[in-house]
Amino acid sequence: MSSFFIKKKGSEKPAKKGENTAGIKRKADGDGGNKGRAKKGSSRLNEEISSDSETEVPVVSRKRRQKEEEEVDETAQEKKLRLAKLYLEQLRVEEEDKAEEEAFEKEIIAGRLQEDVLEQRGKLQRFIAKDLQPPDLADVRLLRGHQLPVTCLVISPDDKHIFSGAKDCSIIKWDVESGKKLFTIPGGRKGTEDRHVGHTAHILCMAISSDGKYLATGDKNKLIMIWEAATCKHLYKFTGHKDAVSGLSFRKGTHDLYSASHDRAVKVWNVDENAYVETLFGHQDVITGLDCLSRERCVTAGGRDGTVRVWKITEESQLIFHGHEGSIDCIQLINEEHMITGADDGSVAVWSVGRKKPLATVKQAHGCQGDGGLQQPHWISAVAALLNSDTVASGSHNSKVQLWRCAEGFRSLQPLFEVPVAGFVNSLKFSNSGNFLVAGVGQEHRLGRWWRIKEAKNGLYIIPLKKKTLEQDSANGI
Repeated sequence: MSSFFIKKKGSEKPAKKGENTAGIKRKADGDGGNKGRAKKGSSRLNEEISSDSETEVPVVSRKRRQKEEEEVDETAQEKKLRLAKLYLEQLRVEEEDKAEEEAFEKEIIAGRLQEDVLEQRGKLQRFIAKDLQPPDLADVRLLRGHQLPVTCLVISPDDKHIFSGAKDCSIIKWDVESGKKLFTIPGGRKGTEDRHVGHTAHILCMAISSDGKYLATGDKNKLIMIWEAATCKHLYKFTGHKDAVSGLSFRKGTHDLYSASHDRAVKVWNVDENAYVETLFGHQDVITGLDCLSRERCVTAGGRDGTVRVWKITEESQLIFHGHEGSIDCIQLINEEHMITGADDGSVAVWSVGRKKPLATVKQAHGCQGDGGLQQPHWISAVAALLNSDTVASGSHNSKVQLWRCAEGFRSLQPLFEVPVAGFVNSLKFSNSGNFLVAGVGQEHRLGRWWRIKEAKNGLYIIPLKKKTLEQDSANGI
């Protein structure tokens, strides 16, 4: 083995005098040169390895190493102080966010309260009419299910369902989106009142409570029936009127029910307690329509007595208004201070509860019928108002539903557009959202059989209300 011949440095003996030390020196010099070259090569190799290792190690690890070194250097007291500062900063941010949320909620609540106050005073008005445009006729849907003319309808507070009543004594609950019948309460034959659950005479009016819990219906048999709106289950039967029940309305936010009849009386009922409250008298002819909102008062149309009356229930008093020349057949509140009426003289009028005469009247609102000197205006058979807005509608038997704009502080009625609908428009209702209008149509007038339009279809027309977009407004130069 070569290692056997290698001697340790300590055991090396000095070279003898006279030996060729120059050769050894040269050899040593040669070895030193090799060693220098080896050192240079190894250092170069080390440099290359170190540079490669630097590229392989990510920057994040170096930062983490530095952080660890800092943490090692940090004392326990300094760490507590740093964590306390972080906790305080976190609390400050949370408190600022909470304060912003509370301020936002306060703004929302203040806005709602302001709206409620304006609504109570009758001064809340949404200007919607200017943005409405005529719907495409292809989008107007017809829902058919009643055998005889539809006389009345209501829309649920969430706009998902429609309830309709007709001369066939039946009640149908519809799904707005699909247009399908969800439930049908069939009508009974005359003489089966004792055993039939439902109406056995023409249904003339209906109302739904503002929470969507109760549905009330009235018929020519002097009866008012209360139903559970969700299931169409029969709950109560109110008797007391001496003639046909022609108008029903729930007071908004309560289960107090107001009813009007051809016996010229207005009655007040408490549906929760299944109880009669009181009767109000004043009209000199049959009452043809009734409406109310959240105040403890209601408005009625007095037919041939030519009056509109505002009944103050708590004060047991009434305000009397005159204006139409014919029989006032329909009435609807626009807000707490204004209302719209329609009469068989063909006129539509807007009223304020603070004035005894109409603020605005449009005569022959739906044109005339007949030839030459025998022309008669089309009767106004239904009116509707989009609550707290400037948009109203009227219907007749001239095959059109007319939409109007209340302008100049309700002092003028301006026509917006017409929607063709064949037959007698016996009932009109805007959805609560204002996205659609529903017309209850029949071949005959809801209160009689003076005319018959054979080509008309008994059913409900759902008319979508389209609003102009910003692009359309800019295209029209608005």
